[in-house]
Amino acid sequence: MNLRNQVLIWIGFFVFLILSLWIFRGILLPFVVGAALAYLLNPLVNQLQKLRINRGWATALVLASVVVIVIGLFVMLLPMIIQQVVGLVQRLPGYAADLEALVRRWAPELSQWLGPERAAQVERSVSDILGQMVGLAGILTQEIVNSGMTLISLIGFTIFTPVVAFYLLLDWDSMVRGVHDLLPRRHRAEILGILRDIDSSMAGVIRGQGGVLLIDAAFYSVSLSLIGLNFGLAVGLIAGLLSFIPYVGFGVGFTLSMGIAIVQFWPNWWMVAGVGGIFLGWQFIEGNILYPKLVGGSININPVWLMFALLAFGALFGFVGLLLAVPLAAIGGVLVRFAIRKYKASSLYLGSSHGGHGGSPTA
Repeated sequence: MNLRNQVLIWIGFFVFLILSLWIFRGILLPFVVGAALAYLLNPLVNQLQKLRINRGWATALVLASVVVIVIGLFVMLLPMIIQQVVGLVQRLPGYAADLEALVRRWAPELSQWLGPERAAQVERSVSDILGQMVGLAGILTQEIVNSGMTLISLIGFTIFTPVVAFYLLLDWDSMVRGVHDLLPRRHRAEILGILRDIDSSMAGVIRGQGGVLLIDAAFYSVSLSLIGLNFGLAVGLIAGLLSFIPYVGFGVGFTLSMGIAIVQFWPNWWMVAGVGGIFLGWQFIEGNILYPKLVGGSININPVWLMFALLAFGALFGFVGLLLAVPLAAIGGVLVRFAIRKYKASSLYLGSSHGGHGGSPTA
């Protein structure tokens, strides 16, 4: 098989995959979450197997423990989270009006400090930002209402997701062996190398970045609540759960918390500075300690490409697309890097009749 046919086959495969995702996007959520859960928990099941526990019992034990923990957290925290999120959305227009009133109150000082034209420009900019924030809150609320699960779909999700995860975990080893057996003998070593790179990248996405996301949400929620910020739990969760989009979680959380802090604590600037310090300090810790330790260079995706993937898959497939965007972007990155390596070893790049490093013209 020549290079052109291989490229056409892979392009056809990805077109088929995208079409399948688009056709079945309405029912994919429990399967996507179940598969991610199985991938996340497979190392724990393997560890229990090393202790001579049957694969079925190990799967049931690990999955039951996770379900109990999740249900316990939901029972304890969900009412409080809903109350805070709903309260924040309802109170956001009031915060915007209060901030606008403060800006008007500071207008004489701003005019004296910046000059009349610049002060008016600052006032207009603040009003525009506040208007966009209120509009965004309204759009977000409407989207949640429109795309929210009905009771039947919620029950289906909570039932099907653990079932999907259980059967995937139970048959994980046999599925891996089945994939290995289907690989073409001639290129098996090369394909296995690609699959190892994909596995490393997926581990960085699901285990590493997922861990960073949860730690961010927990830190912001606890810290903002302890400092006494109104709706600190809701703001912290929003900032943490949006942190999978580069800079968006920090930007949204910082803007929301500083706006609330100025209205709530003014004129106590020490408290406002404390709220800002929580975000700025944790951003430094996350970028220099947490992210390198848990994720490292395993994902290796340009932030611009990641944001494009999130917007594109979100527009095409909705919430399921957002869940799939980062893993598929990571897989795409591995395949693109492999294609670049093959291109640089080919006669097309080298300008000779034979590929470099002993490369086969059919590779």
